[in-house]
Amino acid sequence: MFLLQAAKGIRDDDAIRLPFADGKTSLIAGADVGAAAAAVLANPEPHIGKVYELTGPQSLTMAELAQEFSGALGRTIQYVNVPPQIWEAKLHEAQLPAHLIAHLITMGQLHRDNRYDRMTDSFQQLVGRAPISAAEFARRHAAAFRPG
Repeated sequence: MFLLQAAKGIRDDDAIRLPFADGKTSLIAGADVGAAAAAVLANPEPHIGKVYELTGPQSLTMAELAQEFSGALGRTIQYVNVPPQIWEAKLHEAQLPAHLIAHLITMGQLHRDNRYDRMTDSFQQLVGRAPISAAEFARRHAAAFRPG
């Protein structure tokens, strides 16, 4: 989801625009979520009834995430803290489904409330390696962030 939300702003004007204020988050790459799901599906029995909270390798503010992307992409990426009402209007303009808009608005509020500032070792335990970093994510998806 982050790739879709952030790629255009990074590509067009080197900015991550989200209403997250200074809240920290421990983003995990979608590919890593897939790797964890594959590990569970390969041997489901020991996981029955368990809940895993998957997090990335570090909890960062969006400004810190922008610094990680800057280093990985070789240019300055800035975080722009968009007012929630402006972001919500942009979501409606994009004609996203109502349930997705509601979900994203809630996620924005939870980020501003710093509710995603947490770390677990669940991914490491399931997959046997650390989740990829924000910088590695940016490097792997550099083409999506490259100005066109």
